[in-house]
Amino acid sequence: MGASAAIKGVRYLVDEAGQRTGVILDLRRHRRLWEDILDRLTIEARRPEPRVSLEQVRRRLNGRHAKRGA
Repeated sequence: MGASAAIKGVRYLVDEAGQRTGVILDLRRHRRLWEDILDRLTIEARRPEPRVSLEQVRRRLNGRHAKRGA
C-alpha cells in the first residue's frame, strides 16, 4: 500500500506545502491503535521519573495492607 493510499477512518492534516502535519483517527474504527499511541505517549512523558523496583512496590503494598489489618 503506497503512502498516498486512503485508509478508512484516517484523515491527514496538511500544511500549505502539502506536508502531513497531523492525523485524525476514527476512534470507533481504530480504538486499539489510539490506545497503543496513548500508551506510548504516557511512557515517554514518564521517562524522566525515577524508577521503582518491583521489590520496592511489593514492600509498599505489603506495608499498606499490614496497616489496614492493625
